Amino acid sequence: MYVILDIETTGGKYNEEGITEIAIHRFNGHEVVDKFISLVNPEKDIQPFVVKLTGINNKMLRTAPKFHEVAKRIIEITQDAVLVAHNAQFDYRILRTEYRRLGYNFERKTICTVDLSKKLIPEAESYSLGKLVRSLGIPVSDRHRANGDALATIKLFKLLLAKDSDKSILKSVIKEETMGELSPTQLDIVEELPSETGVYYMHNKDGDIIFLGKSSNIKKRVNQHFTNNGSKAMKLRKETKRVSFEKTGNELIALLKENEELAKNRPIYNGRKRQKLFSHIISIAPNAKGYLSLNAEKLNVDAEKINTFNSIHAAKNQLFKISSEFHLCDKLNGISEAKNHCSKYDDGACEGACIEKEDVESYNQRVLTAIQKYSIRDKNIVIIDKGRAIGEQSAILIKKGIFMGLGFFDLNHQINNIHILESIIVNMKGDDSTNHIIESYLRKRKVHKILEINQ
Repeated sequence: MYVILDIETTGGKYNEEGITEIAIHRFNGHEVVDKFISLVNPEKDIQPFVVKLTGINNKMLRTAPKFHEVAKRIIEITQDAVLVAHNAQFDYRILRTEYRRLGYNFERKTICTVDLSKKLIPEAESYSLGKLVRSLGIPVSDRHRANGDALATIKLFKLLLAKDSDKSILKSVIKEETMGELSPTQLDIVEELPSETGVYYMHNKDGDIIFLGKSSNIKKRVNQHFTNNGSKAMKLRKETKRVSFEKTGNELIALLKENEELAKNRPIYNGRKRQKLFSHIISIAPNAKGYLSLNAEKLNVDAEKINTFNSIHAAKNQLFKISSEFHLCDKLNGISEAKNHCSKYDDGACEGACIEKEDVESYNQRVLTAIQKYSIRDKNIVIIDKGRAIGEQSAILIKKGIFMGLGFFDLNHQINNIHILESIIVNMKGDDSTNHIIESYLRKRKVHKILEINQ
């Protein structure tokens, strides 16, 4: 559990500042579950430059509660949570100073989004909150007011959690939470999980990920792990002390995240990751007469592949579908073994490439049109689909036919501007396996839309 915090102060000498406004949002990594926002009477004057910056003046604070009147509420909302702030050292110091004046020792674990941003967004020109969120296309209102800045920090932190593909943030927080405590029962663990699509991570007492997977129903899938028979299920039941998760909004994002994070984290109970997720292909090559021929075959490193499949049966089915849809020649594509023309020629479904009646250029253009529809190779596109919450959408970026990464956005201008799009995208490794995941999904499922992008 996290608490996203922002504080406005009077300004003045070091350790003599007073709090003028505070905003705290209790955040479970996915949504805000509690919040506390209040002006605070600092019992001292505000520096003029601060008044100009924040718009908060002495008159506004005369009837506001003093810090000792809100101190208990702050303790309650931050209990058993990690304090997250932009420049956390400042906000944490101010809070500790205020509690010290009351004779109370306030201690919380902290995470600074400035430090995280430097690690996870190294290309940013500035790490000030305003400039950073603007470069990421994150909307911010009431800048230099506690709640406006806190809301922007929540959106930034969600993006950083998504970019943290090796899960170093989660691991450190979970290890801290489980030190010296009894582990919760499996029933309690399952009860806290959502019945939604995403990736789940099973952690041991040290916070290490010992198993991860994806599911369209995280709660149901984890429950199966705990109730199944078998040696692996028994080990997971014994060693799992916490299950964390990431909602993805749709299965394609979940598949890509699972693929990437299995390679990065290598959980001990997932087994060895296969080098290739496919065994068969549809290849393309010109025949002796120059006609482009498609062929369903076993994986061949020398062949120019168009699509990839888990079986020869799946490859042949797709080839048959393409041939029928685009009036391609069954004989050229290895579907028919006819000695002369293919049977589709008699039915008018083949235009005679098999007997060289159709010109090469016309036939090959239809083949290329088919490839354009069913392959992502050489494409510059963004695949848009459902996000993790209402109003949010997901984006998968593909450049020159290579998967570049994925992210989430609220506003259309975040994907219409290539520079903003690339900054919100979590960079991921694109290879034959990721192309296989994407193309296999697109053959079976519809997405919201696919946008072409200009380089």
